[in-house]
Amino acid sequence: MPSHSDLDRQISLLRDCKFLPDAEVKALCEQAKAILMEEWNVQPVRCPVTVCGDIHGQFYDLIELFRIGGDTPDTNYLFMGDYVDRGYYSVETVSLLVALKVRYRDRITILRGNHESRQITQVYGFYDECLRKYGNANVWKYFTDLFDYLPLTALIENQKFLFCRCFASMVVSLHH
Repeated sequence: MPSHSDLDRQISLLRDCKFLPDAEVKALCEQAKAILMEEWNVQPVRCPVTVCGDIHGQFYDLIELFRIGGDTPDTNYLFMGDYVDRGYYSVETVSLLVALKVRYRDRITILRGNHESRQITQVYGFYDECLRKYGNANVWKYFTDLFDYLPLTALIENQKFLFCRCFASMVVSLHH
């Protein structure tokens, strides 16, 4: 596990919209997997919490969310998925969220949306962005492997059941 100073350095780079070297992305994804394997499939979340969704690679919108909502670790965040595709900065966006999850695991909850899949990312831009920025598909593979570990749902204070809207048709009842 990297030191807090290593993670803080990575977070600082990422906040400046720089992308991490391939080896650092791989290590970061492995650390995140280890954390996510210890978490619940229905991830409990405490209030107060700021709920955010559909970032879609809009890095500067993410930075604005932190500016308005409060910075980590001072603010508890729940991200509802769809971090990549469509925007120009999917690599930087998802890298920052994963680095924040590793650094502040109890303050950042990241769920899986329908864009956190191999098939969707090959159509809507994340795959191509990884090729353009890294010259190969390694980083795409690290992240799509990590996406398999993301929980699909969160439960805020045992009262509010949340999930990416893309899964709404699959939910029949909360009693089942």
